[in-house]
Amino acid sequence: MYKDMNKIFLIGSVIFLFMACTPYSYIIENGTVYDGSGSPGVQTDIGIKRDKVAKIGNLDSKKAKQRIDATGMAVSPGFVNNLSWAAYPFQLDGRSLSDLKQGVTLEVFGEGSSLGPYNAKDAKNGPLSFYDNMKALEEKGVSCNFASYVGATTIRINQLGYEDRAPNAEELQKMQELVKESMEGGALGVGSSLIYPPAFFASTEELIALSKEAGKYGGRYISHMRSEGNKIEEAVNELIKISKEGNLPAEIFHLKAAGENNWKKLDGILAKIDSANAVGLDIKANMYNYTGASTGLDACLPPWAQDGGKEKFLERLANPETRKKIISEMESDETDWENFLSLSGKPENILLLEFNQDSLNYLIGKNVGDVARIYGMSPAETIVELILGNHGDIGCAYFLMTEENVKKQIKLPYITFCSDARSIAAEGKNLESMTHPRTYGNFARLLGKYVREEKVIPLEEAIYKLSWLSAQRIGVKQRGKLEKGFFADVVIFNPNTIIDKATFEKPHQYAEGVIHVLVNGVPVIENGAHTGKTPGKFVKGPGFKQ
Repeated sequence: MYKDMNKIFLIGSVIFLFMACTPYSYIIENGTVYDGSGSPGVQTDIGIKRDKVAKIGNLDSKKAKQRIDATGMAVSPGFVNNLSWAAYPFQLDGRSLSDLKQGVTLEVFGEGSSLGPYNAKDAKNGPLSFYDNMKALEEKGVSCNFASYVGATTIRINQLGYEDRAPNAEELQKMQELVKESMEGGALGVGSSLIYPPAFFASTEELIALSKEAGKYGGRYISHMRSEGNKIEEAVNELIKISKEGNLPAEIFHLKAAGENNWKKLDGILAKIDSANAVGLDIKANMYNYTGASTGLDACLPPWAQDGGKEKFLERLANPETRKKIISEMESDETDWENFLSLSGKPENILLLEFNQDSLNYLIGKNVGDVARIYGMSPAETIVELILGNHGDIGCAYFLMTEENVKKQIKLPYITFCSDARSIAAEGKNLESMTHPRTYGNFARLLGKYVREEKVIPLEEAIYKLSWLSAQRIGVKQRGKLEKGFFADVVIFNPNTIIDKATFEKPHQYAEGVIHVLVNGVPVIENGAHTGKTPGKFVKGPGFKQ
């Protein structure tokens, strides 16, 4: 036994000496290091060995395979995008260019939908489980890290399809089992998107039942709430109830008070959140840094019209009697659903960005008011006609928020940030349509416009919210800080020049100011250019079991 112990000690000593004598893979020198804790920046060096931060301090005399000069630059942990739609474009292009060029090294998926669990009908020859789909994405090769909530909508579709009905006891038990399986497969918690059918059809009790399973594994509930506009108070109450009865933390996806008549409600919403936290609940929020939202044109239509899925939806729009009823509801200011036509105030506030049918591409960049005049129809009739002509939903931007509220939210101590967008390249087919500028600019906009130019919050606070606060929020370990033993996800940027360039008129423009990005110790952006490397990992949630 003692011989075995001596052998183990000797091997350990050799490994320690080997590690101590091994040159650093990279030394980042001469930069101002913001470690992610919220402390002011300090001029020092960072030594990286393989995928981890090995030392922070003076490394002038140390050897490295490569030294990176960060003179005049800020060096910080990589940023976390707390709501990303990159999962689907990553299956075709894993470079993540629009976000990497802003310093994002971790994409978080799961607003209602996730990569599994699928049933055999919906899998389309792909893996069924959440874990297998996430692992397949890693094996395909992605330049940044990624994590995900399991989508409550994906769980619902797995058992109920697109029907507007409650699950029976057996179905609900199976849905809970799927959450359990996904949490053990690395999910962060349960994510919902309650304005969109079939998610809209889920009751509060159904969501509590799913959330209880996630809570058992240290997960959280996160939601695009049932309303961000006329019924936002009720929606926040529902989220707080799910948190309390589900016994888990809860978070609001892209917090906003949408629609001019609702802007004044923000203070009351923030007071609700403060009150819930004061009695021991854990309620938080994230946001994007624009006054324009983006979702489908079908958000202007009543959810019941989509009961049963896309084909039944289009049949209802084509049926004269049903169409008339749909349009009548769209034109009402009093609905029990989130009516984006009403929230927009006027049709000119709805910008058309993306179509499925090339024959409609001539309308890209026009607003619904413009098209209504071209068609000689009311705005509601025009929307129905456009969706029918497109054989499905249409990507849009909606101008719903106020700049004053955006700045107020940025200052909140618990706020983190998201793009609510894909991460794509400004090339090829992507250029044939428009997109919300947050796709290319959300994080650089925070650091350029709101930190440097308008001084809404200081740089160290912004970096803290983009990195360490976000990593703690989602429950992942060894990420979000520049600290010995943490994964070397690092962004080096020029704090004097970083800025978003994308606009609603010309969205396909990369942000400027990010010089180098390392993911798991591997350079993926060097001197502003992509290296072609794909070191990204599937980052598992707190309930993951080997």
